[in-house]
Amino acid sequence: MNYTANFLRDGLATYARSALPFVSDTHRVVEDMLNSTDESTDDNIISCAVTRVLELDELYETMTLNHIARRASKSQGVALLTLFSKGFSKPRLSHLDPSGTVNVAEKEKRASVFVDRLKLLVRREETHGHLPICWGLLTATLGLSAERSQYLHLFLQARGLLSSSVRLNTIGPYAAQQLLLHVIRPLVETEISRCKDLTSGIALSRAREQEVANEDVVHGPAMTWPLGEILAARHDLQHSRIFNS
Repeated sequence: MNYTANFLRDGLATYARSALPFVSDTHRVVEDMLNSTDESTDDNIISCAVTRVLELDELYETMTLNHIARRASKSQGVALLTLFSKGFSKPRLSHLDPSGTVNVAEKEKRASVFVDRLKLLVRREETHGHLPICWGLLTATLGLSAERSQYLHLFLQARGLLSSSVRLNTIGPYAAQQLLLHVIRPLVETEISRCKDLTSGIALSRAREQEVANEDVVHGPAMTWPLGEILAARHDLQHSRIFNS
């Protein structure tokens, strides 16, 4: 169990530093779009947000070092977009509901148009639809705070790693639950406190760019566990594969 805990600690640390900046930036872009009171038309507001999200998606594609992680991230990201369209978007007859306010209806309309446009770009292979990008998008459209979005994303990553460990029979389901409650939760909280302010660097203002440039601390995404990347990259070379990705 100690080996599993160590693996989870290193895996969460590197994932938090490489993925959370993109979750945060995408969440901020979508939230700004939904709350925008600019005099521009909705189409211009949505187009601007789509452009910024495409930049984040392309940067994440560039920074993901192996094709296994890229493939899995794209598959899960597209699934989240489909989930929003089929499970969370407003049904066509919902305009008959008198309880909705104009402001809420406008936000929901923008969110639906935004997601549909991004799905079309993914289908055309003009963007990638990576998981951290689509997660930030989904949680922003559902009204979750950036902090809650970060925590849930990292917690689900940890749960996925434990689920894989159970399938590999390195630990049992009860031991996995114990780790999740007593070991993983504190690890997630620690990594969130360390990485919650990290950004991709794309959406920084000029003043903030100069401020960051003069600091010794790295505020952008980083890979902290090269061994984990090497292990993941060898997944396709295994004689048997039990994971869909």
